[in-house]
Amino acid sequence: MDSNILKKIKALPPLDDTIMKIQRICTDKNSSLNDLVKVVEGDPMLTANILKSSNSPLYGFSREIKNISHAISLFGMATIRGFALSSAIKQNMKIDLSPYNLSNAKFLEISMAQSALMFNWFTKVDRNMLEILVPASFMMEVGKIVIANEIIEQKLTEQFLEGFKNIKTPTELSDLENTTVGFSNEEITAKIFEQWNLEGELVETIRYSNTPSKADEHIKPFANALLVIKNTINIFGQLQDDTIKSSLKILEDNNMNKEPFLNAIEKVKQ
Repeated sequence: MDSNILKKIKALPPLDDTIMKIQRICTDKNSSLNDLVKVVEGDPMLTANILKSSNSPLYGFSREIKNISHAISLFGMATIRGFALSSAIKQNMKIDLSPYNLSNAKFLEISMAQSALMFNWFTKVDRNMLEILVPASFMMEVGKIVIANEIIEQKLTEQFLEGFKNIKTPTELSDLENTTVGFSNEEITAKIFEQWNLEGELVETIRYSNTPSKADEHIKPFANALLVIKNTINIFGQLQDDTIKSSLKILEDNNMNKEPFLNAIEKVKQ
């Protein structure tokens, strides 16, 4: 990996105290929802961000969520952790995704939609897996921020955009990232997670989200789920018929039940 990129990753500021406390609570099996409520309520900006995200129509709740206690009881720790990490990205990283033809708002909208689909899907499959899958789906595109910054600094934007015109899938985009700057979004995101001392399962799920078959056996189910999400919702489109069809093929190839996934898609579409 390019040493300049490694320096950028190592120079990232650490997660702030609130996010670190949330991390500890969410990974401590002896902690309670009340512990999490107290920490989040102590950060007014984070509270506002979580409540705004919680009331997105993507989640389809029938009534407004007005307080953090209600949000945490509905979502559980994993999703609140995802909201918190997403908030940390907005605060700690300069975001300019012009090499991807993306505005900041669109980038955050895609991340939210990916996470909402994962939440609605695995709530009906295996809630325990949400501990890894929700933060992963929130954050799996973070490496693009670092890559875009490098492309701009190296004056490679025009070259990258020219190649960008001819690709249609996340896997093809990873290949273009590698060709242009020597690494993919998945590699960079995994390195960022390592820098922030996030758990190994989260790091490996991101790292192998394009190639689940290469992951260790206990990581494969997580990586496969993430591949389905990024295939269904990405910077090229959201919930399109052709990508849903190809996602169903991934589910079929891995002996995964299609019905919860299709139900989640309908909920997010509403």
